Amino acid sequence: MLRTALIAALALAPALPAAAQDAAAGQRVFNQCRACHTIEAGGRNGVGPNLHGAVGRKAGSIEGFRYSASMREKAEGGLTWDEDNLRAYLANPKAVVPAGSMSYPGLRNEQQLNDLIAYLKSNS
Repeated sequence: MLRTALIAALALAPALPAAAQDAAAGQRVFNQCRACHTIEAGGRNGVGPNLHGAVGRKAGSIEGFRYSASMREKAEGGLTWDEDNLRAYLANPKAVVPAGSMSYPGLRNEQQLNDLIAYLKSNS
């Protein structure tokens, strides 16, 4: 009886909303990225390219940055940094660009990933 009531309660409960995105929290998450990337408009490239305007941008398109052969290949194949591609890349860069030069192992925390994408979007 208790089991049936629990199943019924779960079935009738409203679905939990997707985790909200918080750009201010994403700015704190971006501190992990600052060792290699800048995000200011017109900012310099570092070990990685400047990320201002990254959301919606074609991969491998920052003038003067030396991308890996793998990233150039993905760019030629039409990779664009929409939210879905960014999410996959930030979670596991080697799964998206297997022989890419980004050494970051990936961001596994879903909320931090949402927040980081919100921050990138706010700078695009």
